[in-house]
Amino acid sequence: MNRDRAASGDRTEARPTLAAVASRAGVSPSTASLAFSGHGPVSDDTRAKVLAAAAELGYGGPDPLAQSLRRGRSGIIGALIPARIGVSFRDPVLIQTLDGLAEEISAIGAGLLLIPDVSDGQLSVKDAPVDAVVLVGCNVDTISTLDLLRRRNIPMVQIEGEEDAAVHTIGVDNRGGVRLLAEHLRELGHTRAAIITLPIDRDSTPGPLTAEREAAATVRATLERIAGARSVFPGIGGRIASGSRSDAGREAALVLLDVPPADRPTAILAQSDLLAAGVLAAAEELGLRVPEDLSVVGFDGIRVEGLERSLTTVWQPSQGKGAAAGRAIVEMLAGGSPEPVTFDVRFQPGDTTGPAPS
Repeated sequence: MNRDRAASGDRTEARPTLAAVASRAGVSPSTASLAFSGHGPVSDDTRAKVLAAAAELGYGGPDPLAQSLRRGRSGIIGALIPARIGVSFRDPVLIQTLDGLAEEISAIGAGLLLIPDVSDGQLSVKDAPVDAVVLVGCNVDTISTLDLLRRRNIPMVQIEGEEDAAVHTIGVDNRGGVRLLAEHLRELGHTRAAIITLPIDRDSTPGPLTAEREAAATVRATLERIAGARSVFPGIGGRIASGSRSDAGREAALVLLDVPPADRPTAILAQSDLLAAGVLAAAEELGLRVPEDLSVVGFDGIRVEGLERSLTTVWQPSQGKGAAAGRAIVEMLAGGSPEPVTFDVRFQPGDTTGPAPS
């Protein structure tokens, strides 16, 4: 037992330190530290000497935990995402948004920690070791989440969240984008239109779009897109999908389309391109021609894997949203107050819309 402790102690004493590296390289510990950081007034020759000494001693660099304690920061930015990571990573819009965010915060050497907005004992924004948090399209209980972050007194940015003058928000013209699509369909003569929405609340339960479900909705982007459709088709109804997935779009579309022709919509506004791809699959399954029997529009302007049609949709800057959030976080950590940003969308015509059938 004593021999084991002694051996353990020997190993601890033999562990190389930055001071040992500095001594071997013939420089001060502060110069050695600057050489490892890659910043500061250190010549290339000195940096090479320090790194060579570190290699000889088997020193891997400063302890990240000790560094973060000295700085008073973790070097980590949290991204609160609306679903579990496995589900979220099947959404190309979310992936592009996270790409933009990660690229911008890398300018200050920060890493990105994904925090799913679920209540199953996983890491939460309450205790995550982060310097700031970005709410990426989070769709539920936003007010309580914002209150929690305020108590932590860390910078926060939300992307397409609830209106809150005290929170820096990155927005997209969801309402205007869907209005463009609805106006396009109206100009083509469509009067019987339906919508297939993104999830409307925490449960993401699919079903009919009812007044009761809308009244209890907590997903701002979904509600804005519904409002955009209603600005052109005031009485429009439809289905709520379980997620932004083609299978969810197909399931909702089959309910809307597998009815007598007089009851069937001639146009469907899907709230995402993935949902629209599912609508196209359902139409083909039922023997309906697009756009002769049914016009279909989406939202996002992404490339959908396996979709051979040119979808009529609106493009939104998914990566740009994340980049804007990242720049805001960098500015806030430096003590600044960034201006709110709202992105426009762009109508993108395709071959999935045509004149209303007579």
